[in-house]
Amino acid sequence: MKAFVAGATGETGRRIVQALVDRQIPVRALVRNLDSARQILPLEVELVQGDVLEPKTLAVAIADSTVLLCATGAKPGFDPTAPYRVDYEGTKNLIDAAKATGIEHFVLVTSLCVSQFFHPLNLFFLILVWKKQAEDYLQKSGLTYTIVRPGGLRNEDHDLPIRMCSADTLFDGSIPRVKVAQVCVEALFQPTARDRIVEIVAEPQVPAKTLEDLFISLA
Repeated sequence: MKAFVAGATGETGRRIVQALVDRQIPVRALVRNLDSARQILPLEVELVQGDVLEPKTLAVAIADSTVLLCATGAKPGFDPTAPYRVDYEGTKNLIDAAKATGIEHFVLVTSLCVSQFFHPLNLFFLILVWKKQAEDYLQKSGLTYTIVRPGGLRNEDHDLPIRMCSADTLFDGSIPRVKVAQVCVEALFQPTARDRIVEIVAEPQVPAKTLEDLFISLA
């Protein structure tokens, strides 16, 4: 297994990279700036320059990777086109490149509530709408996929157990980015994670389970 990570220098992406390194999985990280990425990512990670908005760069960047994890996302700002371009078009470009290069498993991080059009987050230039469109494109692509929908993302880790549910079940809650990364990487190893949407939050009132058992519980 060799992993390609898009969005590798983002808050969630860099944790996915570290989780892969911890599992001793070789990593190619897609970055726009090699110098700044080298300050953020582990030394053993192979950096490749490219941009999800420049599709011609992607197939070469993916190279001999066998699995792909996507943690890209539009940054908050005043550009009304950013969610469409990054969360939809950029992801679509990655999916097309993944098909062209024979990627065996595509893991996509989106968000809770992507199916709720009237959610307050859609006031920010329809960000959930475009994430859902990207999900739909992946599901129709023919690629083996896992879509991970986390609750509100927290930079600080904690010991609360993960609650994992099927699509359109959870509508609030939060989870540390470290736990999101662990779920994404574990999905690569679990047969029950294939071609599935999982929603995850961390809560005090749920029994602690291993990641493997969480995936099995949804089978």
